[in-house]
Amino acid sequence: MDLSKIIAFTQQQLADERTGHDFYHGKRVADLASRMYLSDHASAHADSRVVAIIRTGGYLHDTIDEKICVDPAAVIAKIKKLLPEVGFTELETEDILFSIQHLSFSQNIGHHYHLPLTGQYVQDADRLESLGAIGIARAFTYGGKHGNLIYDPRIKPQKLVSHDQYRQHEETTINHFYEKLFHLTDLMNTEGGRKEAEKRTNFMREFVKEFMLEWNV
Repeated sequence: MDLSKIIAFTQQQLADERTGHDFYHGKRVADLASRMYLSDHASAHADSRVVAIIRTGGYLHDTIDEKICVDPAAVIAKIKKLLPEVGFTELETEDILFSIQHLSFSQNIGHHYHLPLTGQYVQDADRLESLGAIGIARAFTYGGKHGNLIYDPRIKPQKLVSHDQYRQHEETTINHFYEKLFHLTDLMNTEGGRKEAEKRTNFMREFVKEFMLEWNV
């Protein structure tokens, strides 16, 4: 299946994105999610439609993200029209739309959405992008763009209990590691996702450990 229209749409929608949720993030999610799926399902290498659904979800997932999209409903309407034009069936279109609307971390605080298998791989890949070296870079880019402090010992990490609290509470970028990033391994859907998440999280823990040593010199 030719996904050139999906790629072009993603590039257009995220052209001005500067917080780590840009086109290249979408491409990495598409690549990682499809690679993990093919690794877990060796006999499915010929199932190009499943891979296309996964890659499409990877590319599109942040085009409707409330953090960076002024009017998610309008973009969803465009995607709903675009997917059949690319060749997706009505059921495939519904699965892609459901997944990208319900895979974000904030959508699943306090309520866990069960995604289609294709969406689970996209969700895992998206969460892996929040971990490791890429995750550290994205965390500080996003925090700086939104005026968050790097760290302030007077501001304590909070237990996240709701979408609104997550979006509105005072946080620092270092607190973000404790509030969200260090918990992502336990939220992975797939075994491959968990293994990669453990590796990337260990890298981040070493980074934060060194950060605190330097902070408290």
